[in-house]
Amino acid sequence: MPSTNKVQNTHIATQLRQLHGSVLDIVGLMNRPQRDELLIEAAGIPLDRALFPLLVGIERFGPIGVVEMADRVGRDYTTVSRQVAKLESLGLVQRRPSAADRRVREAVISPKGKAMTDLVDAAREKIGCAIFETWEAHDIEELVRLMRKFADALGDAPETSP
Repeated sequence: MPSTNKVQNTHIATQLRQLHGSVLDIVGLMNRPQRDELLIEAAGIPLDRALFPLLVGIERFGPIGVVEMADRVGRDYTTVSRQVAKLESLGLVQRRPSAADRRVREAVISPKGKAMTDLVDAAREKIGCAIFETWEAHDIEELVRLMRKFADALGDAPETSP
């Protein structure tokens, strides 16, 4: 019986290339400054665009150290440290020593910051509803399920050099 392994590998390679292209498109669109400005405006919040992803990231992933946050947003940790200090001066986050490692200062969302991210979530929901307006409910459910499955698998994958 002939092997179908090569055909299957070719098919997977094509699908992986398409998936990678889709992820690059999504990341590129999500990282556009205009996207953050749109959310800031829709939420009606007075926040500098450069601080926006940090505030949202601290709310989602906090308590979080500056180095980890810098990795998540793809910025230098010294820049992120200055920006987190700015968020702290605005009363949007608080910094405290880490319970796990006292040498690390973690950022956590403050009540004022949480109120702001709640406004962002409401604006994101409104924009998302417009995007998915013509989608079938089961397609949205499947997208959410598969994106979570993909993100989890990607996070569990060992880091290797190319």
